Amino acid sequence: MRVAILAHSEVALFELGCATELFCQRRAETEGLYYGEVVTFAERPPTTAGGLSLQCRQVEGLMEYDLLVIPNWPTVPQPMDVYRARVHRAVTEFATCGRKILTFCSGAFLPAELGLLDGRKATTHWRYAESFRRRFPLVEYVGDVLYVWHNLLACAAGSSAAIDLGIEFLRQTYGVELASSVARRLVMAPQRQGGQAQFVETPVSKRPDFFASALDWALANLQGSISVDDWAAQAHHSRRSFDRKFRRSLGVSPKTWLIQQRLRVVQKALESGEASLDRAAQLAGFASSTTMRHHFRKVFGVSPSQYRRQFSRRPGIT
Repeated sequence: MRVAILAHSEVALFELGCATELFCQRRAETEGLYYGEVVTFAERPPTTAGGLSLQCRQVEGLMEYDLLVIPNWPTVPQPMDVYRARVHRAVTEFATCGRKILTFCSGAFLPAELGLLDGRKATTHWRYAESFRRRFPLVEYVGDVLYVWHNLLACAAGSSAAIDLGIEFLRQTYGVELASSVARRLVMAPQRQGGQAQFVETPVSKRPDFFASALDWALANLQGSISVDDWAAQAHHSRRSFDRKFRRSLGVSPKTWLIQQRLRVVQKALESGEASLDRAAQLAGFASSTTMRHHFRKVFGVSPSQYRRQFSRRPGIT
């Protein structure tokens, strides 16, 4: 897979760095899977913040690429000139041909300008929310998420949410094992769900973090039956305060989080090709393989069997 990362004179260096770290950094586990490069439609190398000049590949189109990453885009309307017309034409052609597009931070402004997000959900950095809503009333703006995924086009909110979206893309494309490996390299959580809030204002506690310890306890005991009441006791919380803190901190209920973690165990078991569906369900702590199948299809949109056929390194086990 060839990945184009769009650069211009106002490109944000942090988001550009996230894109290059995800798609251009050479790693043994990603060798031969994808290749990324920074491209520009400008006639001269873009000069960014701090006077940094970017030596990147100048292109006239994008059709030799499979994935386009837009780290950011100007949030204020710009006069149409030869450069912008060229970008608009190339991105429209790319999207029309069914190629995938990821936008980081204000990068969502570009496909929105082109009408590619009309009638769809989208997000961007919270500081640009009002501007985005005013300029693109046909787009359903979503503010309380890390990223939004709609078929071939996905938008991440600001800053580190770009990495969350990139990791999710790798997980959907190449499986949880590779995505987790890249996440470990970046010292990131393997998966933060897109439905989490962009930011949570929580003061730093000076007391022992029993809540974090309770999460570790749950992960260590996934194979067994975990009641939320027992889990709350591990965190030294009442059931009600535990539920409240869980939703505030992680954006989901304790039961939903447990299902997410169990499904990650199932994914790894299916990718290894060494476990049957019944065994995968048992390893993850699901009451039955039927329950596991139900949650798997609901979250990932495919059956466990389909997932294994796509990602298993040892197909054939049933």
